Amino acid sequence: MKLPPYFRSLTAGALCATLLGGCSGLLPKPAPEPSFYALESMPLAAPEAPVVRSTEAPTLIVSPPRAAAGYGSQRMLYVRQAHRLQYFSRNQWVDTPGRMLAPLLVARMTASGDFSAVFSSASGAAADLRLDSEIVMLRQDFSTTPSHVRLLLRAYLIDGDHRRVIASGDFEASVASASEDPYGGVIAANRAVQIVLDQLSAFTRRAIQQRQRSTPRPL
Repeated sequence: MKLPPYFRSLTAGALCATLLGGCSGLLPKPAPEPSFYALESMPLAAPEAPVVRSTEAPTLIVSPPRAAAGYGSQRMLYVRQAHRLQYFSRNQWVDTPGRMLAPLLVARMTASGDFSAVFSSASGAAADLRLDSEIVMLRQDFSTTPSHVRLLLRAYLIDGDHRRVIASGDFEASVASASEDPYGGVIAANRAVQIVLDQLSAFTRRAIQQRQRSTPRPL
C-alpha cells in the first residue's frame, strides 16, 4: 500500500532521529576543559606606622626570575617517587611561574620600604642594585601524607655600578597541602610564595645594611 506524502515525511523523520540518537552514543565525548591557577601573594598585614622611605636608600631593579629545567612552562609538576617528575594533565598555571612571580617580587620589595624606588627590568631604568633570581623547584610532592609543595628560589643581589654580586642565597618553603589534589597544591604554593618573599625581603635588608657599613663615608 502506498503511503500518503505526509506519512512518508513522518516516517523518514522518525528514522533519521533514531539513527542520530544511536550514533550520538558512539561519538567521543569532548575532553574536559583544563583548570588554570595563579600564583598570588597573600596580602601583607597593615604596618602600625606608614613606611618612611629615605631618599638615601638605594634603588632596585628586579629581573624576571629564570626557571630551572622543567619549570619554565605553564604545566604543573608533581612527584610520587624520587627523581620522577610528572605533569598534571588537566591543571595548569595561568602563566609560567617566572612571569607570575616577577610582579610579586616587585610588590614585596616595594612594600619593604628598604628602597627609595623599585622597578622591573622592563622599565629600562638604571638603579643602584639589581635582584636576579631563579626558580630551582616548584612542585607538589605526593610521596608523603599529606602531600606538600616545595618552592626553592635562588637569588643574587648585584651592584648596579660594578656588576658584582654583593649577596646571594637560597630561599625555601615546604607547605603541607590541605587536600590531595592540584587545587590543594595551588593553595600550598601560594603560601610558600609568601614565605619565600618574606625570607627574600629580610635577606635584601641585611645585604643593604652590610653594604652601608662597608661603604666609606665622605669626609
